[in-house]
Amino acid sequence: MKKRAYIDGCATAHALDLVGDRWAMPVIRELILGPKRFSDLRAALPGISANVLTQRLEELEAGAIVIRRRLPPPASVQVYDLTDWGRESEILFQVIGRWAARSPTMRPGMPMSVSSVILSMRTMIARDRIGDRRAAIGFRFGEEQFRAVLADGDMRLDRGQADGADAIFSGDQNALAAALYAAAPLEALDGLRVEGDAALARWFTGLFPLPPKAPAAGSH
Repeated sequence: MKKRAYIDGCATAHALDLVGDRWAMPVIRELILGPKRFSDLRAALPGISANVLTQRLEELEAGAIVIRRRLPPPASVQVYDLTDWGRESEILFQVIGRWAARSPTMRPGMPMSVSSVILSMRTMIARDRIGDRRAAIGFRFGEEQFRAVLADGDMRLDRGQADGADAIFSGDQNALAAALYAAAPLEALDGLRVEGDAALARWFTGLFPLPPKAPAAGSH
């Protein structure tokens, strides 16, 4: 376990002891949707070194947030996964993500991993805009597939087969993020394909409004 600590009885301070170091929360974020190999984590977090990733995984294991296990045959590879308690941390990403989206200094258009884009949709969905619409939306990003089911004013989005969905987005997850959060027209986005119901796809991209920005420094 790392030696640095706040020496503070507040549970928030303890949370920062657990996940406050650089790269700790991005590593957790990449595991919320399921286990990954070390190489998968490196690919999803291009700014992290192998040594730092190893150190963060060891610290998160010691904190009972991450567990190491081996997949059954024929895969038989070692993966990192979140413990049940570790997976509860998604609420932190939702609250912090919504709060940080209001930052006047956040730069738009920065690259996002596949997990980032999927989790951002689970965070930013405006359920009041769904109404009584029922639909299935598929996503294909490289070898990763996801499926969103919208029904009864709610959305469930998780790993799943994209095939058979009413509309399917495939290609570059960052292009999808531009459609969701920068109001970029689907037809104008390179690297993003839409199969199936194009009108439904356009409607879906309007379900993720960003909150208003906080005042910039000096504007109070």
